[in-house]
Amino acid sequence: MLKISLAAISLSLWFIALSAREVFPTPQLPYSPRVYTCYQAVRNIAIDGRLDDPDWLDVPWSEDFTDIEGELKPVPFLRTRFKMLFNEDGLLFGIEIAEPHIWATLTERDAVIFYDNDIEVFIDPNDDTHEYYELELNALGTLWDLFLIKPYRDAHSPLNAWDIRDIEYAIGIDGTLNDPSDTDTGWTLELLIPWEVLSERAHMTIPPREGDYWRINFSRVQWEADIIDGEYVKRPYVPEYNWVWSPQGLIAMHYPERWGYVFFSYQDPGDADYGIPASAAPREYLRQLYYAQKQHWMDRGRFAKSLRRLQAKSYFHLGKKLKPSIETTSQSYIITLKGKGIPTLHIREDGLLWETE
Repeated sequence: MLKISLAAISLSLWFIALSAREVFPTPQLPYSPRVYTCYQAVRNIAIDGRLDDPDWLDVPWSEDFTDIEGELKPVPFLRTRFKMLFNEDGLLFGIEIAEPHIWATLTERDAVIFYDNDIEVFIDPNDDTHEYYELELNALGTLWDLFLIKPYRDAHSPLNAWDIRDIEYAIGIDGTLNDPSDTDTGWTLELLIPWEVLSERAHMTIPPREGDYWRINFSRVQWEADIIDGEYVKRPYVPEYNWVWSPQGLIAMHYPERWGYVFFSYQDPGDADYGIPASAAPREYLRQLYYAQKQHWMDRGRFAKSLRRLQAKSYFHLGKKLKPSIETTSQSYIITLKGKGIPTLHIREDGLLWETE
């Protein structure tokens, strides 16, 4: 007769429970967002889809886009890059999309544009991960613009009926659109978002001051397509490529804390020297505690009241250990980190992160 010990049964049940455990998705890359400096335009910019104005020629390109998971996936086989400027009217974007076969089908505003090949822009002015903007455009120039109160992980809160007033944009096609008979070079997007729109929920000085930064990212969705009977046909059941400027570390754009840092400067192009701010380290520490609280809630249906229950360590600053305080209720929490030399920071259950004096 086969004898099975209680220990073996318990171990088997533990493995079954572990394999069925719901896991909160977290970035799988070290924290290292990309950085770009956005300079002031001093001459007129014509929004015509051609990035040939003198001010565009004076400012540098970004790095080429990478996969949304960064080094965890292959380097994109088509180049995407951007430039940015600002002037008294608003924030300007110039994006170059290399593409040997330019196609697009969607023509209705606020359609789900990423069902076509598209380019997407995400803007969080005050780096709190809430109240941010998303724009998507295809090569036809069809726009989907929306405002999100919170990321999807915290609430399903996109305002799809929201429209950017007085937005200006133009598409430049280097080739022929929806014509498989030739090989194209690519397309460009030139875009101006007025300050008046951005100022409504930016919670930042508008226009920005020297050295201010916003969290911004870009995404390119690229589908595989075949040429059938003289038309482009998207391959069914084949997942899209997701190429971005600053890698997220997971297949999810709505993690604003992983977007790039865009600094604003009134200096001559190339003269400013900005990098990831020192305040990013304690903010990222709190974000990791937020991820851990998400997992604790999934596992136990309540929030942890201590670092020990989160299996987390204290934060070290200038060799000194700073232990955050955690206040909880049945449905909420606030974690506060404070210490000499850093701003007092807070994060709560819906991911909002803010600082106080």
